[in-house]
Amino acid sequence: MVDIKRAITLAIVALAFGGGMYKAWQQPDPSFGFRLPVIDPPAVHPVAEKKSPVRKKGRRRFRRDDQPSVTAGRFESHFASSRLHVQTHASSLVELKDGRMRAFWFSGSREGASDVTIDSAVFDPVKGEWGAEQVVATRSGTQRALHRYVSKLGNPVAVRAADGSLRLFYVTVSLGGWAGSSITMMTSNDEGETWSAPRRLITSPFINISTLVKGTPFLYADGSMGLPVYHESFSKFAEILRLDAGGNVIDKQRLASAGQGTLQPVLLLKSPNDALILTRYSGKDNPHLARSLTTEDGGRHWSGVEKSSFPNPDAALSATALPDGRLLAVLNHQEQGRDSLSLMLSTDGGVNWRELRRLEEMRVIRDKKLDEKQCMHIVQGLVLNSDARLASAAEATLDEYVDSAKARVRADGGCNFEFSYPYLIQAHNGDIHLVYTWNRVFIKHVMFDQLWLNRHLKKANNATGH
Repeated sequence: MVDIKRAITLAIVALAFGGGMYKAWQQPDPSFGFRLPVIDPPAVHPVAEKKSPVRKKGRRRFRRDDQPSVTAGRFESHFASSRLHVQTHASSLVELKDGRMRAFWFSGSREGASDVTIDSAVFDPVKGEWGAEQVVATRSGTQRALHRYVSKLGNPVAVRAADGSLRLFYVTVSLGGWAGSSITMMTSNDEGETWSAPRRLITSPFINISTLVKGTPFLYADGSMGLPVYHESFSKFAEILRLDAGGNVIDKQRLASAGQGTLQPVLLLKSPNDALILTRYSGKDNPHLARSLTTEDGGRHWSGVEKSSFPNPDAALSATALPDGRLLAVLNHQEQGRDSLSLMLSTDGGVNWRELRRLEEMRVIRDKKLDEKQCMHIVQGLVLNSDARLASAAEATLDEYVDSAKARVRADGGCNFEFSYPYLIQAHNGDIHLVYTWNRVFIKHVMFDQLWLNRHLKKANNATGH
């Protein structure tokens, strides 16, 4: 009888503590409003026209339509990752103080494997080159730092904090699948060369699981950080965590009711008070459309969830707001599959969107029965069109890149492609940078300037008669 009373007392104390924590998290910080990123006015520097690279004898020529010219602006693509014969996924970007870009992703023998690491590399926009990869976090190292079992890692997302340091958030799982995730954070004071020991964010006063990160973090006006997150356990919905200068959770806003299927929220800052959130949709409604929410009071309150004007095949998307009010998004513009990736633009605050450029397109072969030779010929063309340096690389090097893609593209004996999990940001000088998963074997990087964007918009307007 005593044991029963003791158990009841402990339960009441635990509930009271949890209720107090929950109530504290619900108290909104009085200082709402967003801190907009500083973007320099567009400075157009036309790039000298280039001729298509000459490829070695015996290789079929593939036309590259992304060669920069004095009339087209700058549009380039590269492979950010360089490890071969591994699976890569879920990349993100952050700009360094000197204008370079640092990317993060996870890679290993397969998604969820014990050998998966969080990797990083730096892009020099002047040289147009990516540096060597470095490992910034491992499963075993994270496990030792957290003093708890860790079975897998994923979804690294980086941001510059108000104090100038870099914060890296990534997902860790101890038991079960991704629904059992929690978020781990590290800090760097030397632009990502070294990192602090990982520590786990406390996002719930109870079991503290089923919180994942994917979208770009942002800053509130007072310097605190907003971290878009989502839940997958039992029910699927999006939230925003608010973190103080020390990386502690001080507020939590639920953006959608449980069960609405809003995953991986992405926030577009349009003004200090206005913002739009786009989310992946995991529900069963047809047509399968992404979801959106808005705020007009700096994030204090958010609208109800609405259907967007573009389809979503239950896949991540990314977006950013330009200083002139235009919105850019990158997504799989289709209801099924991830074999096509599009750059989209909105000029009316996100109500309507149109496609500016098809970045990847393999839907055309979806129903074609291609043999291995035909399929790998297509892969070789895509590899060459993705990274210009491979056009002049040794034959053996190109063959290794193509062979690395074979395991995934030909996994079921067919010819299947995946271009997914985009991450889009605008650099301080106005250039746009995008990274995304390329067939689960490489991280592809695309960059373009304002001249290219404006000329593509003009071309789109002429095509539609606007």
